[in-house]
Amino acid sequence: MVKTNKDIGKTGEDLSVEFLLNNGFKIVERNYRYKHFEIDIIAEKNNCLHFIEVKYRKTNNYGYPETFVSNSQKERIKIASENFILEKKWKGNILFDIIAIENNNKTITIFEDAY
Repeated sequence: MVKTNKDIGKTGEDLSVEFLLNNGFKIVERNYRYKHFEIDIIAEKNNCLHFIEVKYRKTNNYGYPETFVSNSQKERIKIASENFILEKKWKGNILFDIIAIENNNKTITIFEDAY
């Protein structure tokens, strides 16, 4: 069975959620949408809200997963996060993180405060 990009993305997000839960995070929301912008995972830890972009790659032959978050994608995430903060009346700290998953060596890395 051939996996679609959507299937692969969901696998990466599922692995990320498991990783976050095992590291003391509470999942607030998955696939939050504002207009045509999306945040993969919103999680909370120590009164800090983490807006997380997940990047999943089979190999790092073409670069590391964390390097595939473009500046325009970062801006779209920031716009969506501003709406989420207003919508939920969030008063705590926030961070923009990247979770990089390399399937070839089964590693999951979180880059907190990545941008």
